[in-house]
Amino acid sequence: MNSIFYRRSIRSFLDKDVECEKIERVLRAGMQAPSAHNFKPWEFIVVESEEKKNIISKMSPYAVPVSKSKVSIVVLGNTKLVEKDNMWLQQDLSAAIQNMLLQIVEEGLGGVWLGFYPEVERVEKMKRYFNLPEHIIPFGVVAFGYSNEENKFIDRYDETKVYCENYNWEENGSN
Repeated sequence: MNSIFYRRSIRSFLDKDVECEKIERVLRAGMQAPSAHNFKPWEFIVVESEEKKNIISKMSPYAVPVSKSKVSIVVLGNTKLVEKDNMWLQQDLSAAIQNMLLQIVEEGLGGVWLGFYPEVERVEKMKRYFNLPEHIIPFGVVAFGYSNEENKFIDRYDETKVYCENYNWEENGSN
């Protein structure tokens, strides 16, 4: 459970290469994620070149950490591997990314998830740049490397968001 409690978004990195074995373990962790109907619709592009990382970092106002990372992995969804209007694709890819982020912590690295899908402009930029076929959706990017910051525990538990047996919105004043 330590990885879960110590995972946080790290957006700046040391100028130190990430070993191939660590990159492979991060990818393996992503592929161990649960998947609806075991479709496993994920595919990945590993990006280490400075030129490509700089270009990707400009495809979204939030993607700047890509240019600072030593490794960025573009997480893709293959819609030919799922059914019914890509149902569950987002959940499968999100689970894969979460596994990757937890493995990044296990490897002594820092990382951040940068969303691209469903923002149409970002998706289209990524599709054009990588010449992706229509059935491949660029879902997000995981930027990582050796961190300038320490992964440290921040307690985010909020008992006001937990209900027993029923949701009681009146009790919390929620709308």
